[in-house]
Amino acid sequence: PAAQSAKQVTSDIPVLFSAVTDPVKSQIVNTWEDVGGNVTGTSDKAPIESQLKMFKQIDDSIKTIGILYSTSEANSEIQIDEVKKLAPNEDLDVVTVGVNNVNEIPQAIDSLLSKVDAIYTPSDNLIASSIELVSTKLIEKQMISVSAEGAHVDNGTLITNGLSYYELGKQTAKMAKEILLDGKSPSEIPVGIAEKTITTVNVDTLEKLGLDKNLDIFKDTKETKN
Repeated sequence: PAAQSAKQVTSDIPVLFSAVTDPVKSQIVNTWEDVGGNVTGTSDKAPIESQLKMFKQIDDSIKTIGILYSTSEANSEIQIDEVKKLAPNEDLDVVTVGVNNVNEIPQAIDSLLSKVDAIYTPSDNLIASSIELVSTKLIEKQMISVSAEGAHVDNGTLITNGLSYYELGKQTAKMAKEILLDGKSPSEIPVGIAEKTITTVNVDTLEKLGLDKNLDIFKDTKETKN
């Protein structure tokens, strides 16, 4: 919404966005390569394909994953569409539950956990605001979770192969340099995607779930704790 608003306010002042999942579907730019105006920036599009592979790498009996999301965030719906498209490749079914506000989350997560084998948490501002509650419920149910971003894992979900928003911010800053110091127009700069991802595991959650820390997926990872 902020990037869309900025685009509407000016057509000549350069506008840079950071962490817009799909700026084309959000109608901020024309295409990923040819932005077509005074707006460009970086996407926080998650590496969903590699994240979905993690479920079976942890427990190959997982058949159904659940996603809790905000119905008012376009980025969340874009991620869900991508998950639904890719999940059959990993022999996974997907169940989704949408919420309108934070007060609906406790009941919604309880309902969702009764229907699935594991949980995927997307990049979603509303869900992120209650990720500690979600994580607590997951541990109570002894349920595996894969997350779209590291901040969720820092607050109790199990694992991610996700981007660093700090590093993404640095990428966006490099674009600002190209515009302000090198004289480039935003129209000359394609939308950037995270240049590197980090596999992060919450070792407290790993222990509480009684998982084997010697599994290959948990080796050579960044470790975090609650």
